[in-house]
Amino acid sequence: MRALLPGILLLAIATTLPAAKVLEIYSIDVEGGQSTLLVAPSGQSLLIDTGWPGMSHRDAGRIAAAAKAAGVHKIDYLLITHYHTDHVGGVQGLAKRMPILNFVDHGPQTETGKDAGILFDEYRSFRDKGNHIVVKPGDMIPIKGIDVEVLSAAGNVIASPLPGAGDPTPECAGYTRPAADRTENGQSVGVLITFGTFRMLDMGDLTKDREYDLVCPNNKIGIVDLFLVSHHGTNPSNSLPFIRAIAPRVALMNNGPQKGGDPEVWQTLRDTRGLLDLWQLHYAVNSDKAHNSPDAFIANVDTICEAKWIKVTAEKNGTFHVVNSRDQFQKTYVKK
Repeated sequence: MRALLPGILLLAIATTLPAAKVLEIYSIDVEGGQSTLLVAPSGQSLLIDTGWPGMSHRDAGRIAAAAKAAGVHKIDYLLITHYHTDHVGGVQGLAKRMPILNFVDHGPQTETGKDAGILFDEYRSFRDKGNHIVVKPGDMIPIKGIDVEVLSAAGNVIASPLPGAGDPTPECAGYTRPAADRTENGQSVGVLITFGTFRMLDMGDLTKDREYDLVCPNNKIGIVDLFLVSHHGTNPSNSLPFIRAIAPRVALMNNGPQKGGDPEVWQTLRDTRGLLDLWQLHYAVNSDKAHNSPDAFIANVDTICEAKWIKVTAEKNGTFHVVNSRDQFQKTYVKK
């Protein structure tokens, strides 16, 4: 019995140690919209966009389900990248399910027309019940335990390279800045999320003209570990110079079954040196098998959606772990 005591003591000590502090990221299936839930080591939550309206508040329900799985009972910060219906439409349904404390956006609506006005006014009616924060490039969203830096907002981008960035982007040679996008896509709030040495980039639906401003002729961002593929993997975003400049180790595409996942974008990502894997929320039915990832890397493989999400758990040393909730296929990426 005496020989067993050291082992018992070690076990007792292990059970009393605090759990490792990690950053949890849920890429929620809102079928071609965006909704990404981040839970910082502090327990504070950041939700980026809320998916679509309608369908009996389907997307709000999916967000609430992911929040429950993450142990989140309120949204500390809701970041609306821009005011398109697939990004801001779920606010009403979500606000009925859980408290939203802080609303973060780029400021005034830039599109005109009845539908755009109705959508923005509905969002504003809920936003005005909480604390409203308008951000500009260079601002920090104050989530405890992680750094969330705004790189783009209201059509503008950061003026100077981030620390450690600033190298020339060779692919900019001969590449002309695309025409200015006048829609809300070009107004997107894009953020760099940093946890220790782990770096994740989410630019919303930012378009190629503003991507150019971020990486040409010099890369103001630097390289990243995880890239939430812009604009659901569509061609108005995701220029070759931009993707080559940020050189992600892993890409995560929030496409729908029949929206996003453009073959050209998929191929540009796959051909990027250093990219290990490309995960997708859906099999892109309008593409072909050669331009979809293997099924293990796709959360929803059927057109009849099961609302499966992809979860990323990041450690401060840059290692991160990705799990497909459909089949529990998982992979760990160790920072070298």
